[in-house]
Amino acid sequence: MRRMPRFISAPTRVEAAGTPPKLIDEYVGRINTRTEALSIAHMRSPAGWSEPGQRPTFREYTVVLRGTLMVEFESGTFEVNAGQGVICEPDEWVRYSTPGHDGAEYIAVCMPAFSPDTVHRSRTSPPSSRAPMSQRKPPSR
Repeated sequence: MRRMPRFISAPTRVEAAGTPPKLIDEYVGRINTRTEALSIAHMRSPAGWSEPGQRPTFREYTVVLRGTLMVEFESGTFEVNAGQGVICEPDEWVRYSTPGHDGAEYIAVCMPAFSPDTVHRSRTSPPSSRAPMSQRKPPSR
């Protein structure tokens, strides 16, 4: 039997963490295509959105299409603007937000596929990540 490309007629809307609510449309992943190797989702986050921190066991590749995505990690914070991307490695603590007035639209690819069981959300941020890098004082010697 010959194999052929698999057509995806539409994404599945997935419930998102954080407030105010963002939209997640999964094109490829555990829910829409029963794919465990990776997930591909289109995210639309409103102005002021933030989610709890997480320490996922998957690698996440993110490309920002519109707006700015704030990425907070254990040793700092940076902004990822439209036309830029970021890679977060497994077991890194990270928190995403869209504090700007335009929010953000981006594509997220997770390997293996995103799962609520492997994202490991936290209620607090690590103490070292509470201030943006631009606001941090150099360590004293």
